[in-house]
Amino acid sequence: MADTTATDTAQRAIRIGLIALIFFGTALNYLDRQVLALLKPMLQADFGWSDQDFAHFGSSFQIAAAFSLLGVGWFIDRVGVRWGYGLAVGIWSLAGMAHALASSVQQFVAARVALAVAESVNTPAAIKAAATYLPVKERSVGLGVINSASNIGAIVAPLAVPALALALGWQAAFLITGALGFVWLLFWWLGTAKLKPVGTPAVIDAPQERADPWRKLIKDRRTLAVIGAKTLTDLVWWFILFWAPDFFARQFSLGQGEIGYPTAIVYVMAAAGALSSGFLFPALLSRGMTENRARKSSMFFYALLILPLPLALVAPNQWVAALVIGLGLFAHQGFSTNIFGMTADIVPARQVGSVIAMGALAGNLSGAAMLEFAGWALVTGLGYAPMFLMSASAYLLALGWIHLMQPRLVVVNSEEA
Repeated sequence: MADTTATDTAQRAIRIGLIALIFFGTALNYLDRQVLALLKPMLQADFGWSDQDFAHFGSSFQIAAAFSLLGVGWFIDRVGVRWGYGLAVGIWSLAGMAHALASSVQQFVAARVALAVAESVNTPAAIKAAATYLPVKERSVGLGVINSASNIGAIVAPLAVPALALALGWQAAFLITGALGFVWLLFWWLGTAKLKPVGTPAVIDAPQERADPWRKLIKDRRTLAVIGAKTLTDLVWWFILFWAPDFFARQFSLGQGEIGYPTAIVYVMAAAGALSSGFLFPALLSRGMTENRARKSSMFFYALLILPLPLALVAPNQWVAALVIGLGLFAHQGFSTNIFGMTADIVPARQVGSVIAMGALAGNLSGAAMLEFAGWALVTGLGYAPMFLMSASAYLLALGWIHLMQPRLVVVNSEEA
C-alpha cells in the first residue's frame, strides 16, 4: 500500500511537471509568433511593407499553419506527444532564429512559413497530452493552466521584444526568443522520461491503437461539434491578436511606445479567463450537475460575457477600451478551454489529436478570412465595427452549434489514475 501511494504521489508530481512544461512551451509558441507584429515599424522600414501587405502577411501565416494541420493530428497520434512535441519545438525555434538571417522578403516569408508549420503542432499535442496523461479530475484544471499560457506569451512579448530590438537590433530579438526553445527542450526531455498514460502501465508513447482516418472522423457529430465551434470562435482570437495594437493606435492616436500597455492589459485578462474556466467546470460538477449541463452552462456564461465587446468602439480612452476588449478575451479563453475540455472528454483518446487538428485547421482558416476582411474593412472606411459585432455574437452561435450536434455530451475518457 505504501509503495502504491508513493508511486501515485510521484506520478502526480510528474503530471504537474507535464502541465508546467506544456505551459511554457505554449507561452514560447505565442512569444515567437508575436515578434513580427511588435517589430512592424522596424521591419516596414527594412522591407517596405504597407498596411495592406501586413494583412496579407498575417493571413499567409494562418493559411500555412492551417494546411500543415492536415498532417499534424496524424503525426501526434502516431509518433506520440513526447517525441512529436519536442521535435516541433526544436524546429520552430530554429525557424524563429532564421528570421534574423533573412536578407530578402522571400527568405523572411520562408522562415514565417516554417515557423507556422512547426507551431501548428502545439495545440493538438497539448490536448493529446491532457487526454492521455491526466485523469478527468485533473484534466480541466490542467487545460485551463495550459490554455492561459498563450496569453502569457502575448503579455511578455510587448514588454520584452521592443526593448530587445531597440537595444540590440531586430535580429537579436528573433535570435534570443528562438534560442529559449532549446532551453525548454532540455527540460522537456528530462521531465517526461517517466510519465505514464492514465489507467495503464504502458510506457509513454508506446504504440497506440490507430486513429480513424479524417474521412471517417468528419462524419462523427462529435468531430463536427468541435470543428464548428472552433470555426466560429478562433477567428476572434486571431483578429484581436493581430489587430489589437493597430486598433489602439488608430482609435486613440497612440504612438509605438504607448500601444504595448493596453495590449498587455487585454492579455492579462485573457489569461485569467482561461484559468477561471479550469475551475468553473469542476465547481459546477461538484454542485451535482451532469457533465453535459456543467460544460454547456460554463460555455453559456462566457458567451454572455463577450456581448459588450462593441462598446470598445465608443470607449473614452484606451484604458477603458482595453478593459472591454480584455473582458472579451477573458470570455474567449474561458469558452475555448471548455471546447478543449469537451474534446478531451467526449472524443476517444486515440483520436483527440486528429480531432483537435481538424478544429484548429478550421479555426486558422476562419482566422485568415477575418484578417483579410479586417484589412478590407479598414481600407474601405468601415473601420473596426463589423469585426467587433461579428466577434460578440460568435460564441452564442458556437454554443448553439455544439448543442445541435451533441444534445448530450457523453464522457468516454474517464479513467482515473
